[in-house]
Amino acid sequence: MTHIDVTSDALADSLQAVANGQPLIQALTNEVTMNDVANLILHWDALPVMADSPGDAGEMADLASALLLNTGQVPREKVDAMHEAGAQANETELPVVLDPVGVGSTPTRKSVVKDLLSAIDFSIIKGNYGEISALAGVDAEVRGVESVGDYDEIEHAARSLADSSDAVVVASGVEDIVAGSDGVYRLTAGHEMLGEVVGTGCMLGATVASFAGAVEDDHVAALHGTLAFGLAGERAAEMTYSGPGSYRTNFEDAVYGFTAENPTDTDLESRVERLN
Repeated sequence: MTHIDVTSDALADSLQAVANGQPLIQALTNEVTMNDVANLILHWDALPVMADSPGDAGEMADLASALLLNTGQVPREKVDAMHEAGAQANETELPVVLDPVGVGSTPTRKSVVKDLLSAIDFSIIKGNYGEISALAGVDAEVRGVESVGDYDEIEHAARSLADSSDAVVVASGVEDIVAGSDGVYRLTAGHEMLGEVVGTGCMLGATVASFAGAVEDDHVAALHGTLAFGLAGERAAEMTYSGPGSYRTNFEDAVYGFTAENPTDTDLESRVERLN
């Protein structure tokens, strides 16, 4: 079991890989956050494409560098397109990221996500504490698309899901957990204002997919992407803002300015704790 490098130089290497590769990220996401997802992909120096209808979805997956499937809305046509794109991505060994938005809140969402997990091999699964716990078979409370309640054993739930799905698992919350074959890591980065903006969870999924499209190791991509996202949230809070609207603008600007030449002035090793 190797240890993932979390130095500023290592994060800069991942940022540079995205900038150099300009990976094409195909996102099948919900209409509420589609523009946010597209912008975050672009601001990380990747290329967004929102091909989400049957026929076009599979064809685009043949051209993409990574695929993001977000279950924020689950009309039948979009679900069919997810299966089509996922099958094509697996055929060409493309990284596939699942963002199981709202799983655990309704039987329909649970069924949709269960079918996706049965049919598609996912590289990374990214969800909030409640969503990851629900997928791991642990008691969870999800209202709509929000995680509520206490999750004292979230690192164990994330590791359990990683083992059962053979995917890297990102559980986002006050502290983020990234679990995979190279161990379980707890990340301390971010700002409370991220929780005041609708769609930041979807934006994290877009970030992880952008890194996965250019960084060869899925665990490194998930960890570095999640860490960069949190640090950008902190940078946004250092700019002047008067509420969630102006903070959201700051956050997009912070992501745009988060480059390999200026990855961080923070001791990253103090932000990442390896749990096992």
